[in-house]
Amino acid sequence: MIALVTGAGSGIGAAIAERLAADGHIVAVNDLSLAAAQATVDAIGKAGGLARAYAADVSDEGQVNAMVAAIAGDLGAPDILVNNAGFGHQAPFEQITPEQFDRMFAVHVRGNFLCTRACLPAMLGRGEGYIVNVASQLGQIGGVELVHYAGAKAAIIGMTKSLAREVSGRGVRVNAVAPGPINTPLVEALSESWQAAKRAELPLGRFGSPAEVGGVVAFLVSPDAALFVGQTLGPNSGDVML
Repeated sequence: MIALVTGAGSGIGAAIAERLAADGHIVAVNDLSLAAAQATVDAIGKAGGLARAYAADVSDEGQVNAMVAAIAGDLGAPDILVNNAGFGHQAPFEQITPEQFDRMFAVHVRGNFLCTRACLPAMLGRGEGYIVNVASQLGQIGGVELVHYAGAKAAIIGMTKSLAREVSGRGVRVNAVAPGPINTPLVEALSESWQAAKRAELPLGRFGSPAEVGGVVAFLVSPDAALFVGQTLGPNSGDVML
């Protein structure tokens, strides 16, 4: 199958792209930076997989539509869409500017909407497709100085459930993953004392790896997940139990 993974130039997105390629899918690797996307493509190629890089800002309708059209022409219309593109920002509520708030929702929420809107018609036409939205456990429980980020991730969870109710009967399964603390540059940049304290809170006593999140996504687009509809799976080391 053809899989489009957005924001796949590094971190969790890159790991998802690499896992899907290892499972035999042809992967369209998206990132805002073409060089970052190409780095993931190169890693996939070295491992024997097939992938191609595409640069686009997922919050821009024209760029998204052009990217999906290019993928359809180069590889075929995506059978799998993983809406992973996003970024982090932390600030006290009273210091968040309207511009920062709007950009957070533009990338996470509008980007999810635009990419899904561009890919869904072909999936419905075939009567088969898989959409996985990458949220966060902060969208379930909130976070201090993360009102805009947690709000955007909560919106993604709500979108996942609503779209799943609309399209699952027509062959398109929609689910989400809500990772907890994962060993990415964002987390590794935090203080050692914070990391140690957080690990001590976790039932597993450790953070997850991007590859472990990739494994959850791979499961959700496999036949083994046929009964999973509108679900939000939590690879979070036991930090949040729902």
